[in-house]
Amino acid sequence: MPNDLWQIILIVVVALVLLFPMIRFLFKPVKLIVKLLINGATGFILLWLINTFGGTMGIFLPINLVTILVAGILGIPGIFLLFFMKLILAG
Repeated sequence: MPNDLWQIILIVVVALVLLFPMIRFLFKPVKLIVKLLINGATGFILLWLINTFGGTMGIFLPINLVTILVAGILGIPGIFLLFFMKLILAG
């Protein structure tokens, strides 16, 4: 009987050791998606603030999926990139 208990404990420990990397691997995409959603929301808020308070100075960046993704992925440098691209392309 004591031999069976040690075998069960050993099987449980080995299963946990093998399952931990698999669970960690499965949660990585979820972590990335949550990070992109948070950054996208932050980008949207920054674009909205720029459009609200920059309108008096003639600064306007459209809020669409592309600008939100650029601002969300790149953060504040992405906002500057969008602004300079608009200046260059608008002539």
